[in-house]
Amino acid sequence: MDNIVLIGMPASGKSTAGVLLAKKIGYDYIDCDLLMQRRENAVISDLLKERGADEFIKLEEEVNSSVYAEKSVISTGGSVIYGEKAMAHLAEIGKIVYLHVGLLELEKRLSGKDLFLRGVVMKGEAHNLAELYSERIPFYEKYAQITVDCDNLSLDETVDAIIKAVNL
Repeated sequence: MDNIVLIGMPASGKSTAGVLLAKKIGYDYIDCDLLMQRRENAVISDLLKERGADEFIKLEEEVNSSVYAEKSVISTGGSVIYGEKAMAHLAEIGKIVYLHVGLLELEKRLSGKDLFLRGVVMKGEAHNLAELYSERIPFYEKYAQITVDCDNLSLDETVDAIIKAVNL
């Protein structure tokens, strides 16, 4: 299938760049966080608060494992990488593109924002952005088929870099 699956840290541009990418290349757009919200009739931060990290990750894996599409840009939640089954499924239906953003850039992008209100899953030993970054980077690198370095790129430059990386 000709899908592009975007993974990466919160604020890496998965949703924002994903929408623009889909428009630019004529693909459909799927936001897996919105699929979860629709399915559960609740916003991501409420789902996380009510269920806790482990149950949230199970739900996220179920939703991501059930996505079937063609010629779509699929934006995942940042914690999708905790679900092996979901990642295997996503790799079967598309190219997994990791939007890499360095910690300093993420700190700028997330400055003054409450990670919990954004629905960011803090799992394991992670209690702040730096610890979360250290915990997740090996997973993103493990699952990435293509990595796009998004540091210091505008939104349009990020979209163009993705297009170039996936040879469209």
